[in-house]
Amino acid sequence: MHSKTVYPVSKFGGELRVPGDKSVSQRIAMLTALAKGTSEVSGFLHGEDAMSTLGAMCSLGVSAKFEGDILKITGTGGKFMEPANPLDMGNSGTGTRLLAGLLAGQKMTVTMAGDASLSRRPMGRIKVPLELMGAKLDLTGEQGTLPMTIHGTPLHGIRYELPMASAQVKSCVLLAGLFAEGKTTVVESRPTRDHTEKLFQTLGIPLHIDGREISLHGFGLKGPQIAACKLTVPGDFSSAAFWIAAVAARPGAELVVRGVGLNPRRTALLGVLKRMGALIEVEFTEEQGDPIGTVFVRGAQLHGTEISGDEIPNLIDELPMLAVTGALAKGDTVIRDAAELRVKESDRIAVTAGHLRSFGVEVEEHADGMTVHGPAQLHAPKEPLAAYGDHRIAMSMAMLATFADAPVKLEQVECVATSYPDFWNHLEQLGGKVE
Repeated sequence: MHSKTVYPVSKFGGELRVPGDKSVSQRIAMLTALAKGTSEVSGFLHGEDAMSTLGAMCSLGVSAKFEGDILKITGTGGKFMEPANPLDMGNSGTGTRLLAGLLAGQKMTVTMAGDASLSRRPMGRIKVPLELMGAKLDLTGEQGTLPMTIHGTPLHGIRYELPMASAQVKSCVLLAGLFAEGKTTVVESRPTRDHTEKLFQTLGIPLHIDGREISLHGFGLKGPQIAACKLTVPGDFSSAAFWIAAVAARPGAELVVRGVGLNPRRTALLGVLKRMGALIEVEFTEEQGDPIGTVFVRGAQLHGTEISGDEIPNLIDELPMLAVTGALAKGDTVIRDAAELRVKESDRIAVTAGHLRSFGVEVEEHADGMTVHGPAQLHAPKEPLAAYGDHRIAMSMAMLATFADAPVKLEQVECVATSYPDFWNHLEQLGGKVE
């Protein structure tokens, strides 16, 4: 079990670049795997989730090697090889759900497995639409969970209205639609991340977007013809969010984050922080595909706000950190419509609320969120805090620990490597102290 002790700091801030976007890295690994020829990808994330997805693609016949910062992926031209063993998806819910869509129309049988945390996460949400398309999936876990065996069958297009706001389910259906006959349409209940759609467009896959309806005409068993290309993975906004929020809530601190992805379906956090009184400016440097740019932050005394409705899907990963920010702000911060947090790597509502209380923060837990009463007098918890295998919990609590009155011990922090292997180094680079 890995543990870290994080010390309180008075000065915090500086300049950095965050690692490549996890979601984009995983989608690129899958789509370039379909290409004919060798694609070159710069900025691919070396975190465990992205590498698990890349490893799965290699088990399906893809060739991949790193040359410095460039990942060279030689695709299969759409003809995957049936793997000899189950695909090990590690902790990656995104990789698992998206790849299930990609494999559902292939002429082979594939089993996907994962670690204990991933094996608790619901997979019925993708089984339903894929079976409507004609797929055959067996979920052999106790509650509709992994391991999952996919028996590849011919697929047909469907019109599917998402019962929940989920970029993963949307992407799963669109990827399955590539190998289906006829038209596939996904109707979103609320706008969610659109990395898959942007990559389809970049790679020349025709897509029609009309409001919250996304449609494509399938290519049948042969799948789409994708040419090898050069792609850049933007810096991961969800990784930058920890630093942005921590500096925004620290009067006098300053931060510059360069090369970060600024897709408007990912950056709702900035709007929430500005509503709380944060001093944030954004400068775009590249606006093709996923926009990339620089975020400038100056710390200030923040005030509470309500976070709910349509903005929730586009900051779902940032909500634990926003709860931390609420503990530092004046007044109440209310999070609603976020029941999805209960089925992440941990029950992020219960765990975040419990950990905040251990710092002396007054918190009310709701079925779909929480109310955080700030500003709190933060006292270091007497007992170590467990991350419960959840990287976002570990990093959010590390940020809060920098504001405490004494060192804080965090346990089970090896999970941070799933999305942000350099997190602890970057914490020290910005003035934190970690043992």
